[in-house]
Amino acid sequence: MKQLYIKQKVFSLSGKFTVKDQQENDVYVVEGSFMKVPKTFTILNTERNEIAVITKKMFSFLPTFLVEVNGQEVLTIRKEFTFFQAKYSIDAAGIEVHGNWWDMNFQVLQNDEVIGQVNKEWFTWGDSYKVNILKDEMEPVMIALVVAIDCVKADAAAARSSPANPTN
Repeated sequence: MKQLYIKQKVFSLSGKFTVKDQQENDVYVVEGSFMKVPKTFTILNTERNEIAVITKKMFSFLPTFLVEVNGQEVLTIRKEFTFFQAKYSIDAAGIEVHGNWWDMNFQVLQNDEVIGQVNKEWFTWGDSYKVNILKDEMEPVMIALVVAIDCVKADAAAARSSPANPTN
């Protein structure tokens, strides 16, 4: 089992943060596009090779995020139409998320086999997540999934605090 930690920098305008291992060595860098349309997050390994890309789809009725790993689309996160509480669905071939993914405490299964687990770390400055990976070959998918869910949450929080939102 491999354990990785994702810790975002609280006041980073670019959306750049790192993924570290248990010894606090950088394993991946996540770079967000600031002032770029469409909004993207690119996950790079330590050699600066692109591992995954998360893109917010521009022309969709409700927010939709596409996740590509090694050039292949592996999952989509979509906001569903509801009147009260926001609800999202995760579509992926053979990949399911069980647990409370909105609070970042969940297991990831592939074809009914647990491949990883994510837990939010409390009492840290900024959002910090512990990612346990049980299948090494699924590491890029797990990292991309956590970053994508965090991106969806940040997008929803920004929409709630928008002056155009009549609920505030």
